[in-house]
Amino acid sequence: MKRIYLVVLILSVLATACKKGKVSPESAGPVTPVTPVIPVDAIPSLPAAAKDGVVFINNGASAIVTLYAPYKKSVALIGEFNDWQPTAMKNTADGNIWWVQIDNLNPSIAYAYQFLVDDNLKVADPYCEKILDQLNDSYIDQTTYPGLKAYPTGKTTGIVSVMQANQPTYTWKSTSGFTRPAKNNLVIYELLIRDFTVEHNYSSTLQKLDYLVGLGVNAIELMPVNEFEGNLSWGYNPSFYFAPDKYYGTKTALQNFIDECHGKGLAVILDMVLNHSFGQSPLVQLYFDQPSGKPLAISPWFNTNSNIHPYNVGYDFNHESAATKVFAKNVMKFWMQEYKIDGFRFDLSKGFTQKGSSDDASFSAYDASRVAIWKDYNNYIKSIDANNFYLILEHFADAAEEKVLADEGMMLWNGLNVNMNEATMGWSANSDFSWAFFTRHGFTRSENLINFIESHDEERTMYKNLNYGNATGSYSVKDLAVALKREEMAAAFLFAVPGPKMIWQFEELGYDVSINYNGRTGNKPIHWEYFQQTERKALYDAYAKFINMKKKNSIFNATDAIYNLTAGIKYIKLTEGTNTVVVIGNFDVSSKDTNVDFGASGIWYDASTGSQMTLNSTMYTKTLAAGEYHIYSRMPLNGG
Repeated sequence: MKRIYLVVLILSVLATACKKGKVSPESAGPVTPVTPVIPVDAIPSLPAAAKDGVVFINNGASAIVTLYAPYKKSVALIGEFNDWQPTAMKNTADGNIWWVQIDNLNPSIAYAYQFLVDDNLKVADPYCEKILDQLNDSYIDQTTYPGLKAYPTGKTTGIVSVMQANQPTYTWKSTSGFTRPAKNNLVIYELLIRDFTVEHNYSSTLQKLDYLVGLGVNAIELMPVNEFEGNLSWGYNPSFYFAPDKYYGTKTALQNFIDECHGKGLAVILDMVLNHSFGQSPLVQLYFDQPSGKPLAISPWFNTNSNIHPYNVGYDFNHESAATKVFAKNVMKFWMQEYKIDGFRFDLSKGFTQKGSSDDASFSAYDASRVAIWKDYNNYIKSIDANNFYLILEHFADAAEEKVLADEGMMLWNGLNVNMNEATMGWSANSDFSWAFFTRHGFTRSENLINFIESHDEERTMYKNLNYGNATGSYSVKDLAVALKREEMAAAFLFAVPGPKMIWQFEELGYDVSINYNGRTGNKPIHWEYFQQTERKALYDAYAKFINMKKKNSIFNATDAIYNLTAGIKYIKLTEGTNTVVVIGNFDVSSKDTNVDFGASGIWYDASTGSQMTLNSTMYTKTLAAGEYHIYSRMPLNGG
């Protein structure tokens, strides 16, 4: 009788404490949690083996499943292991973590499961490595994802998570012997799996690695590959951060892709989207106010208002929140360790702020809190992998702020699309791309500035050349052959600027389909036949030559640079020791006279033509035809 009375008493106390100490998710106002009045010996403590999400014990026969969900009244686990009947989860003393141990599992079986929260909300596990999507999985073919588990139709609704103790594992081969390229010699190829091959998967992309090796790039930057909403996406609408999107292939296929890249000397950089998430995310759903269509004020991760800055989409993470910091760091650590990647490119890194602003000028102003957030994340990444790991920011903020981040070793995007495209089109007025030089940013090292002409986010330069190019007489930039040669000239200048570079996929073939074709983020035509076309293949070969010269000649990372990029005649002069390189070109659409001090007379080698030139004085005076360029050097260039 005493035991029965004690049990009843404990249950009564627990019930009372739950009423007093838990806050309803429907309350959108600020909340001060009440400390539960529960005897310490009656509180189910979190097992030592537990971690966020699922951890298997007892050789996979048992699983401890946890969910961070403060202020909830109840959480239950439902899934194939209990025929979708709720198994109540226990709550820790602080009310933050819910957990339960599930026994009698078959380690070889993949179990579908969800959390049932407050008896009315079903969500998948935010830490799961695989999801099932009733709406979109049917469009994933067996070649891309063989043996995909069927959705448990009739048992539940919404996104379902999957756990398996003995899941397929990948045996790494090449990673241990791979050395990441030095930052200054980094040449990145940005790639969207969906639009790179017709099959849109890791296996088909692997078949094109020799094409990239031939081009000379030494890193691949994959646009987001973690689960995003739908299938046909750029990936900037993320929902699950630990699960690779099945539309591109399996987990082991992605690991194999990275391994094979390493085997061919290619680093792999992942595009990481931690500024925001979308409504499919369980983190969003757990604290969401349906009437207002906004996250609740008690959300541990998200701001109630997503328009804290002018470029936000989806629901805005609050990176001042401790819960967000923990989650973000867990995501980073997972991809670094589980997939052995070499770097992150952080999307919209300027958005990691709580300072509201409605215009870009205010948004871009120096923000000490944002700097502190990025220093913290950078130090965390270094604590996991200090071996030349690439942390790349899409920042575009105040130069003083970017300098602080660069001084910490972070790398920053620097887009040249507008000005360089004006130059290739033959319009001189806005064609100065001298912002490409790291000294213009106040940086002390060129390795911290990644220059590019195109990224996924800009209009394709060849499209604008062919549609809006300038013309004089019979010379017209709208002519395909002329436009391609001007792209070649622009590339010669790009790779002459010291520091790392990035190329957008098929830029090296003069891809000329507008970014707005089929909608900005819609599928784009895949033109591998361009590689067989003589004039386009010549552009590829020129890119390969410039990249090879950059990697083999240290002068292209020289800190001594003189340049004039304002008018039709543009030049860059680099000096290292006794060698000098001058890249000079006519971006006008008519012939122009030049008068440039080369600094030395005598023989100069022209890497663009393979010929030699003799200067009788230090001055280079010559009439350059429209679109004509040269790469002169005092000593022959390796790979030139």
